[in-house]
Formats: sequence, structure tokens, C-alpha cells
Amino acid sequence: MPTISEIKKDTERRMHTSIEALRTELKHLRTGRASVSLLEGIMVEYYGTPTPLSQVANLSAPDATLLLAQPWEPSLCPAIEKAIRTSDLGLNPASDGRIIRIPVPSPTEERRKEIVKKAHALLEHTKVELRHHRHESNEKVKKEANASTISADEEKRTLDEIQKLTDKAVGDVDAILKAKETEILAR
Repeated sequence: MPTISEIKKDTERRMHTSIEALRTELKHLRTGRASVSLLEGIMVEYYGTPTPLSQVANLSAPDATLLLAQPWEPSLCPAIEKAIRTSDLGLNPASDGRIIRIPVPSPTEERRKEIVKKAHALLEHTKVELRHHRHESNEKVKKEANASTISADEEKRTLDEIQKLTDKAVGDVDAILKAKETEILAR
């Protein structure tokens, strides 16, 4: 049986993992400024195997409106172009056979609102995960109380502490989203 402190530490660790996953997902959302992290989720067909773009090409952002992808093998240019076009980023790459130029236009107001909606959906998913972590931990604490390994007072105190962890985590994800929303809507 896990101890109460182990339950709290595990809850905190799992909530932290969920928050970091949200941060990672939000990096992929376009804000109007060219960033190599924008291309992180793109997979390229490489000898029949889906491979991350960063493992088949050198990626760079020479200025705020352009990304460059220089494949290790020039024969990959068409596959990389296709992967970028079919992603939901709305980017239109152009290749000269050696280097792929990916202009990153400023998103329209409508596109910015779509991106914010997507960010809100990611936030809601993360909040559901956090509540799920809380629920699992509360069940473990109640199991300990039913087995009479902890007192009723300790059970209540632990449940309150888990709720405080959850409230803090929800506040953190709200703050992360607010910052990302500001970044997306800024012109």
C-alpha cells in the first residue's frame, strides 16, 4: 500500500507531466512569428518509416516570416513539402531541389480565432486530465481510510491537500493559456 506522502508526490508528478504536455502542444500552435518549434510535430515518410522532420533536415528560422528546411538528402524535398502541406498549419512550402522555403504569413483574424479555439480545447483536455489525477488520488486515500491505516482527520487533511494541488495546477494551466492567447492575438 502506498503511503499518504507517496500518493501526494505521485499526484503532483502526474499533474506536472500533464501541464508540461500542454506546454509542448501549445508550442505547435502558430502565432504569426516563424519558429522551428512550429514544425516539431511533422512526420516525413523516410524509406517507408514516418520520421520527425528534424531528423531528416536542418531546420532554421532566418527571420520572423520564413522557415528553412535543408534535407540531408535532396531526394527528400518532395516528401518534406508534402508533409508540410498536409499538416494543419496552413503553410505552403516551395523548394528549389536543395532547400525548402516555408513562408510563415501573419494569420488572418479568423485564423487567429481558430488557433485560440484549438488552444482552449487543449486546455480543457488538460483540465480533464488534472481532475482525473485528483479522482484517482482521492480514491487511493479513501481506500487507505477504509482499511483503517489512516485516521478520518488525516483522510480529510490529505483530500484537502490534493484539492489544493489540483487548484494550483488548474491556475497554472489557465495562466499558460492566457499568455499563449495574448501571443496569438497580438499583431
